[in-house]
Amino acid sequence: MGNTLSTPKPFEPGTTGWTADDLDDPAVEAEWERGRYEIIEGVLTTVPTAYFEAGVATVSLLFAVASHLKVGGARGGFASGVDIIIEPSRVVPPDAVYLSPEDKRRQRDAAVAAGRTDLRRTRVLVPPTLVIESISPGHERHDEHTKRRWYAEFGVRHYWLMNPFERTLRCLTLGGATYADDAAGRGDDVVRPAAFPGLEIPLGDVWPE
Repeated sequence: MGNTLSTPKPFEPGTTGWTADDLDDPAVEAEWERGRYEIIEGVLTTVPTAYFEAGVATVSLLFAVASHLKVGGARGGFASGVDIIIEPSRVVPPDAVYLSPEDKRRQRDAAVAAGRTDLRRTRVLVPPTLVIESISPGHERHDEHTKRRWYAEFGVRHYWLMNPFERTLRCLTLGGATYADDAAGRGDDVVRPAAFPGLEIPLGDVWPE
């Protein structure tokens, strides 16, 4: 027999009043983990369906950056499909995040301050150095406007928008309260983002054949 939700709200997309605190309920978390969800201004919503070609491009992009960091001896790490708690009513799972060693220290401190007993099973509570979103058709505004504003307000220093269907990569850097263009390319261009000095990304190697 499954767990019973402690909240009177039905776990259905479109229902309101949801916060990150609801995810501490084991029954709610179990439902959350079965699907692909976000909490957008307190509304439970579904994440767009992932497409194979977009997944290939994301993996290829992460491999290019991770290989560069490994050669340079940089630490930190990438992860995909993890939740970021921007604020209680905004919980989003970006396509990828990069946490630097300093980010990881701040994450541990934030988890302890939040009373988390298992630091390895704590959603991201601090602004990552980098967030990457792969834009899905029909959801361009959500990534290019809504999430862009949220990540800037949260303090994410670098935000990359990849569109594998149009074969473009746009790298943004936080300056003050808003993002500014840092580097961009399409097709077979080589992109040199400021987030990682010396990194060159040949986009022709990112897109699936």
